[in-house]
Amino acid sequence: MVRPFDATTKRNIAEACASFRRLPESGKPLALKRAAVAVALTASSAGNTAFLLTIRASSLRAHRGQWALPGGRCDAGETPVEAALRELDEELGLRLTDDAVLGQLDDYATRSGYLITPVVVWAANSTGILPNPDEVASVHRIALEMIEREDAFDFVAIPESGRRVIRFHHQESLIHAPTAALIYQFREALAGRTTRVNELEQPVFAWK
Repeated sequence: MVRPFDATTKRNIAEACASFRRLPESGKPLALKRAAVAVALTASSAGNTAFLLTIRASSLRAHRGQWALPGGRCDAGETPVEAALRELDEELGLRLTDDAVLGQLDDYATRSGYLITPVVVWAANSTGILPNPDEVASVHRIALEMIEREDAFDFVAIPESGRRVIRFHHQESLIHAPTAALIYQFREALAGRTTRVNELEQPVFAWK
């Protein structure tokens, strides 16, 4: 489905986020470090709704060169929403306020010890994106219709885990969890489905 980047689409996505019921906080491992990412919605080159996806800088200590949603670790005393908005500013020069937030999806626990909260935000004016080269190698606008294709995602088994690895097929690239899992749940929420992704696995190279 093609969604113009306009007030009607913003309202529809806000309603989908409001209908999504997050998993409760209780029962989540206390040892995990809190982190947040932004599902930042903006206009594609065709004027339709897209989200921002980055490739991490090659100089980063962890997960260098991988596809990722903008985000990072929560600072002490910082909420996931505050962290997601701060990271958007630090990584992309995109300054948004609380009124840009449309909702949150389920937390996702990573093999590397983080509990990631996805925050959906409406980036009404993203023409001035300036990627921070210390953190971001490149930034891409992924139209929502690309994640709604039937062949956009697949699930494969690996010998190291009883959980299925999720993969998002983007052009010639395979994007894995946690990023793929978070994008998949957002896709499902757009369709009015509360699909859980906490049991979807990451590839072994992302376990560290």
